[in-house]
Amino acid sequence: MGLSTTHLIIFLVIIVVIFGTKKLRNIGADLGGAVKGFKDGMKDGTEKPADPAAPAQQVAANAPVSKETIDVEAKSKH
Repeated sequence: MGLSTTHLIIFLVIIVVIFGTKKLRNIGADLGGAVKGFKDGMKDGTEKPADPAAPAQQVAANAPVSKETIDVEAKSKH
């Protein structure tokens, strides 16, 4: 019990009558953009970066503390 060509044509005509051609065109454009974005995202994920980012600098434990630095303990309100 499959769908014949006649059934598919009737189904498409009903869809066009319900939604209209402008709405279907917008849906098609949105779907195409989403597929293109997905493919671009998948392609970007597989590429390796050309030059790796430099590691972030760490603050030394014995670094001098400036006089402007205020050391406080944050307390949460209950």
